[in-house]
Amino acid sequence: MLGHIAVRLVQALVVMLVMSVLVFVGVYAIGNPIDVLIGPDVSQELRLQTIAHYGLDRPLWEQYLTFLGRVLHGDFGRSFVFGMPVMDLILSRLPATLELTLAAVCGAALIGIPAGIYAGYRPDGFASRLIMTVSILGFSVPTFWIGLVLIMAFAVELQWLPAGGRGETVSVFGVEWSFLTLNGLTHLFLPALNLAFFKLALMTRLARAGTREAMLSDTVKFARAAGLSEWTVLRRHVLRLIAIPLVTVFGLEFGSTLAFAVVTETIFSWPGIGKLIIDSIQSLDRPVMVAYLMLVAFVFITINFLVDLAYVGLDPRLRKGGAR
Repeated sequence: MLGHIAVRLVQALVVMLVMSVLVFVGVYAIGNPIDVLIGPDVSQELRLQTIAHYGLDRPLWEQYLTFLGRVLHGDFGRSFVFGMPVMDLILSRLPATLELTLAAVCGAALIGIPAGIYAGYRPDGFASRLIMTVSILGFSVPTFWIGLVLIMAFAVELQWLPAGGRGETVSVFGVEWSFLTLNGLTHLFLPALNLAFFKLALMTRLARAGTREAMLSDTVKFARAAGLSEWTVLRRHVLRLIAIPLVTVFGLEFGSTLAFAVVTETIFSWPGIGKLIIDSIQSLDRPVMVAYLMLVAFVFITINFLVDLAYVGLDPRLRKGGAR
């Protein structure tokens, strides 16, 4: 087990190093942020001083080595636009995105998995057909269109919920959270629902397919022959058989939602890192872009590592294999 963890950690470090090279070269080789930072009517002397100040006059490989040395000390540089450390800027926006992601993915899992299991257990029932119809809509309808419909229906026509913003927040250990206030919850509901719709459809269909397959397995047949109740069969055997793919999808969807909630945050004016990266791309704020992409890579690597550990906890065969 410890050997497996050590190998995975080494692999993660190699992947992060390769990603740092690809991200840095990809971002710093495109465009010229000086054209955005200063006006076209400034003197050539001031232009050259600005280029030298940001180190853009040095070769790309030298800029990368300087960047890598700072990163090893936890310094991603300063934002060209905001004039503050990049990590402070990202960490100030991260709680908003993390809160939205947790609400969307956990809500989708809590609703989608039981609905999918029921649809797989009673595939010919009316409720099961209705569940699968809703899941098809979740895959088919674009996220931005759903968001606009939600705003039009609940914010404009019914005026039940606000159309955007984060609302009131409460500081816990120096971090602002909106779900701890009623006003914050009303602001959180629509963007979380919009973000969860696709995840809900995915979880539902995956749970249904796994349940349909598990119900035909010998494990379930023997459990029924032993006289176990249907609820016990579903809870102890079916759910355990479909747990590994569900954990995998939950982890990957959490990472992708955290990293790419750009559309939802833009539509609902949610002050998260998705909206920050859009503004940074428009202004060619290279340090923010690089730090964001590195954060995305780190999130996915960490989630994959945690999913691997969850496999060991869910599947006894993997524990035995690790011991051997």
